[in-house]
Amino acid sequence: MRISRAMVVLTAALMVLVAGCTKQVAGAAASDPNKPPLSVSKDGYGIVAGFDNAPKKIEIYTEPQCNHCADLQHDFGDQLAYYIAVGQLEVTYRPMTFLDDKSGGYSGQVSNALFLAAEKPAATGTQFQRFVEHLWEHQRPGGTPPTKDELHEFATKAGMSDSVAKRISDGGSAVNTKDMDDANFEFLYEIDSTEMGTPTVYDLDKGEKLDIYDNDWLNKLIQS
Repeated sequence: MRISRAMVVLTAALMVLVAGCTKQVAGAAASDPNKPPLSVSKDGYGIVAGFDNAPKKIEIYTEPQCNHCADLQHDFGDQLAYYIAVGQLEVTYRPMTFLDDKSGGYSGQVSNALFLAAEKPAATGTQFQRFVEHLWEHQRPGGTPPTKDELHEFATKAGMSDSVAKRISDGGSAVNTKDMDDANFEFLYEIDSTEMGTPTVYDLDKGEKLDIYDNDWLNKLIQS
């Protein structure tokens, strides 16, 4: 049985009261001449950053207006970018839009921008991770979504080419965000039907939800 979106929103609201991750990661990702690829997942509703032969693979369920999702990027974005760049981690981002009050709202527009980055010719996986960090760092929950100029700026700062940045800022349709949200909602429900919320990080290899409130969860994953 599928739970209602109202319950998910309530769960997200309750999570605001829970302390988020606290570890600040220093340093920057090492450059990789092989340029980790970026693509859309086979089901069409995730964005895959990293090499397919990476030994560790995770999914990140994230909502563009979720403050804990911003905390995750703030605290672990550098590490995620590094492990993607050196080929140790493949990350599939699965955006959700349950905090939107209308179709095509803030979260829908940001989610669409993520898929635009993966269109051919795509940005690299590392650039995409940096783009995610910029978007969540400058989030305005309940406010106005990023402007065209802001999207172009965030993409450029992430290292994307001007042509990719322009494609993102022009805002063409890259994904049906309603279908995307429905599909990713179902995937998240299958992972944990009792404590649904974002961010959720799922270990695809072991088939288990990771404890992201352990400050060393990512290093432990890579070393396991």
